[in-house]
Formats: sequence, C-alpha cells, structure tokens
Amino acid sequence: MKFPKYIYIPLLASALFLGSCKEKEKNIASHETEIIDSDALSPYKIKGKKLDPKYIEDKKKSLDLFFEKNWPNNSMNGSFLVAKNGKIIYEKYEGKSNFSTDEKINSTTPIHVASVTKVLTATAILRLVDREKLSLEDKVNKILPTFPYEEITIKMLLNHRSGLPNYAYFADDTKVWPRSKMLKNQDILDLLAKHKFGLYFKPDRKFGYCNTNYAILALVIEKFTGKNYRTAMKEMIFEPLGMKNTFVFDYEKHKDTASQSYKGNKVLYENNHLDDVYGDKNVYSTPRDLLKFDMATYSDQFLNSVLVSEAFKGYSYEHKGTKNYGLGIRMLEWETGEQLFYHNGWWHGNTSSYVKLKTDTVAIIALSNKYTLKTYKVWKLALLFGQYPIKLDKDDVTN
Repeated sequence: MKFPKYIYIPLLASALFLGSCKEKEKNIASHETEIIDSDALSPYKIKGKKLDPKYIEDKKKSLDLFFEKNWPNNSMNGSFLVAKNGKIIYEKYEGKSNFSTDEKINSTTPIHVASVTKVLTATAILRLVDREKLSLEDKVNKILPTFPYEEITIKMLLNHRSGLPNYAYFADDTKVWPRSKMLKNQDILDLLAKHKFGLYFKPDRKFGYCNTNYAILALVIEKFTGKNYRTAMKEMIFEPLGMKNTFVFDYEKHKDTASQSYKGNKVLYENNHLDDVYGDKNVYSTPRDLLKFDMATYSDQFLNSVLVSEAFKGYSYEHKGTKNYGLGIRMLEWETGEQLFYHNGWWHGNTSSYVKLKTDTVAIIALSNKYTLKTYKVWKLALLFGQYPIKLDKDDVTN
C-alpha cells in the first residue's frame, strides 16, 4: 500500500519533533560504540551506543503524546512499538484480537501483517541467494518450467518490475476461477500458464506493485527448500531468530483461531477465496518478533553485506521523486542523502506499518486488526530520531 499524498498527524507540537532532533546528539548516549544487548533478544549481536536514560525518557514522552493524539480514547486496536539500537523505548497494546470471545491483544498476540510479509519473503529469497542456491538474475521459468514469461527474473519479482498481472484481479473473474474455491499459490502459476495473461508492461521497463510477484516467489522458496512455504519460513527465518509468536496462516487450521479482522465499526470481515495465498501476505506476527527480525538485518552473519546493499537500494528511477522500491522494501530517498525504509500492509481490516531507519538503528512498528489509516502515520516519527527532510502539513504542528 502506498502512502497517501498527505498524512495527518494530529496537532503534534513543533517542539516535539524539532526540539528532539536538536537534542539528539547530546542525549543519545554517554558511552563509546560497543556490542549491546538488545530487547529483541536476537541471536545476532549489533554494535551501538548504550542509550542515556534521559534520552529514553524524552522519547517516551514524545511517543506517548503521539499515541494519545493518533489513537485517542483507547481507540487503538492493535500493537505499537518503537525501538532504538534494539532497545524498546515505547510499546502499547490495546483492543481485542477477537471481539466475540473477548480475547485481548498483548505483546504475544500475532496479528496479520499483510504486505509486510513481503519483507520476510524477500529475506528468505536473499538467504537462498547467500547460500548460492539461486541468483537474482535467474530466469523464473528456469526454476518453475510452466511459468510462461521468459524474460522475467527473480530480481524483477522482488523489485516489482516484472509487469505481471495481479492475481487478485484475474482470479476475481468467475470465468477464470470460481469464488467458492480457495485459491492456492500453485493455482496462480497454473492460471498464468493456462491463460498466458498479457503483461501490464515489458519486464524491467518500470515499477508496478503486484502481489503476484511474491506469490510466485513463495513457490521459488518451496522449489529450492523442498518444503512448503510455511515450514521453510519457520526454519529459515522464524526459528533462527526466536520469533516464537510468528507463523504463516493456514486457512483450514487457523481460520477460527487466528486474530480476526474487523471493519472500523467492529463488524467482522469474512474470509474469501484469496485467503490461502501466501508470500505476499498471510504472515501473522508481533512487534517484538518483527524487532528480532529487524535487528538481524544489521548482522552480516544473518545476511551478507553485499546482499543487504542490494536489498536496500532503489531500482526504479523512471520518474522523479523520493519514492522507490528495493528488494522487498519501500524507501524514501531525498536529494540531501537521507533514506527511510518502510513497508505498509493492508488486507481486509488489517493494516500494518514497518519503518526502518538504518542510519539511526530505529524500528517503528504498528499493527492493527480493525481497519484504520492511522497505522500509516507512524513514519513521520522518524523526525524524533534524525534530520529527515519530512514536510509537516499545517495541521501537524502548533505554535
């Protein structure tokens, strides 16, 4: 999901952002760079500065103000976490994972992260590349022989430059697929092979965000691991990082027990024929587990630095602007050199946002299972941690 052109953050005082930025350097730490212990409890250690208690307290106050303004009167139905150098400096959990059973959301409650799943799928592919199982330049049809588009590579799937049509559209045509039957990833490949749908554009010509890319990447993971995507992700990502509250949704197994999805008025979203497709969506996780993943991406023991550089760079410069896409991650790039990495997600009533400030070692994570656009406002919190040239709208600040 793309950021709206204008995102409103209710009445955050200018001192909240700008003052915090000015004090960043003097308050952040009182020690030299060292190996630090992370609240993420990741097996991969990182180098960073031990946070000064005053710095943490100042940030907590600012984040508390943001939370109360963004989700007033306990209106948040989900989870929210902000961490610096792996240290959790703020987290909140509110609302219900299931209103009919009155199950409350807490730090261990997995919520559907929707398209943030793509970040994890891309990482699994990159780990296979790291193990020399495949190459980013490999043609997809060399791996999946029935894939009918000869020019498309693994990299084009990762950076959304393939031109593939979106399965959510062609599988919504009852002449192509009956809505009474659950669609699987293999079905998507079979439909592409059977109908040879026209590409939206010539491969690698431009960027075009498309869920089909990541549904196919899940099949690539299965091909090289010899295991289904759910098991492969568990063994390659979740278990090594201690992500104990993270899993890939299985419709038959989890449809009644997983965190449910609601409209803004708390009316339950019903599942549909697209709810068993994975790779593009269908990972359920928690902010604390996603923090473990985030911290691992700073370690070359988890993923070598060359591949990390490939992932966190833009590939689509056909149009001027700050927005771009790497390998499984969105990004904002400013002419002044600053970069902000993120991925948003939406599926039914679930909304999610994962923001990564690499140069400041900050993770901002918001998940909700009751539909709201407020989840997507958390990116502007980057101003609390660095000199990002983010333009605040007139309603963002007061004198």
